[in-house]
Amino acid sequence: MGKYLELLNREKMPHHVAVIMDGNGRWAQKRGMPRLFGHRQGVETVERVVRACVKLGIAQLTIYAFSTENWKRPQEEVAGLMRLLVEYFDKKTDQLNEEGVRIQVIGDVEALSDLARQSIARAEEKTKNNDRLGLNIAINYGGRAEIVRAVKRIARQVQDGVVAPDDIDDEMISQQLYTKEFADPDLMIRTGGEMRISNFLIWQLSYAELWFTETYWPDFDIETLAQAVYAYQNRDRRFGGLKS
Repeated sequence: MGKYLELLNREKMPHHVAVIMDGNGRWAQKRGMPRLFGHRQGVETVERVVRACVKLGIAQLTIYAFSTENWKRPQEEVAGLMRLLVEYFDKKTDQLNEEGVRIQVIGDVEALSDLARQSIARAEEKTKNNDRLGLNIAINYGGRAEIVRAVKRIARQVQDGVVAPDDIDDEMISQQLYTKEFADPDLMIRTGGEMRISNFLIWQLSYAELWFTETYWPDFDIETLAQAVYAYQNRDRRFGGLKS
């Protein structure tokens, strides 16, 4: 057992962990391999981290798989990423289902291919009754686009006379987000050395603890996750107030 695994307080585990899985391409390039090789290795890391979350008793894991900005990458890389996503759902859903993992995809899936949407739908349907871990995969997701979508939905309700402008509050906006079914993240982890949230869950991360590591995503393991959780457990979370 690793150092940080031994130090964890199992009574203070974060309920929801969000992860920006960065560094796949750089990990591959350092090894003289194409970027897609790194992305493929990153898929294996997802499997490892899902098992780690189940072991530690984390209830929700949200991973940033493909952002609205990622379409700007070279076409070959984008096509490869889409193939990997379909392959992940087609090959891993049965295993995740057996492990009690519920798969949900957040983001604008209508912009994806028919094949990708069908794979996602099958995975979500097959695992919908599981409750050991909620695995939320952000695909074609952007935090700003999500908020714009929510505002438009509420504006239509105001236009139809269903909602009065003065009734709009935090909860109403939260209920129009992709994440309406689960609690906001307690901890956000970003691998790969960058120290920004890159348009990820910008509403939901308001009071999350942020933890950054130089470790590239393919090298991320249960001990690194435990290190992040240990840091979370030792922070003073006051949510804008004072500690009693």
